[in-house]
Amino acid sequence: MARDWQPDFDQLIDEHQSMVYSLALRITGDRGLAEEIAQDVFLEFDKHLGRIQNPLHACFWLRRVAVSRAADALRRRRVRGVDLWVELEESHGVREEEKNSPLAARLEQLMATLPGPQRAALVLRYQEDLTPEEIAATLDAPLATVKSNLQRGLKLLRAKAENHLKEFIRGT
Repeated sequence: MARDWQPDFDQLIDEHQSMVYSLALRITGDRGLAEEIAQDVFLEFDKHLGRIQNPLHACFWLRRVAVSRAADALRRRRVRGVDLWVELEESHGVREEEKNSPLAARLEQLMATLPGPQRAALVLRYQEDLTPEEIAATLDAPLATVKSNLQRGLKLLRAKAENHLKEFIRGT
């Protein structure tokens, strides 16, 4: 089978580094750790470059490995009892004026308090705009589990928002 597409590692890094970093940051809540995860993901990607079939496969592979590495790092931190706090400097896919808004910062803080699987599902759904089926494939999880994590994560986030974002709600 002839292969028409030849991956360009530098170009793929340029195209996907903000996504990989952003996923790691939103899942772990730690800039330094997110940078380490992104570097590790691209080092591993370089080793697997010959197996990448097309640009879509590259994006899928990078998303899946970034989420997996970030979740692993989060589990290791929880075992050590480290408290996580999110303070985002960059937001993938967010307009500049929204990045520094007090509401965006508070929402990021609330997202950091969600359980890892719910947070990963919500980030992939609303930041990366993936369907539940694509999230299930990315996380290698059953579709029902992904849907449950999305539903429970949104419910928990809404409840937390009602308690912690009163200054942003009209009429209060």
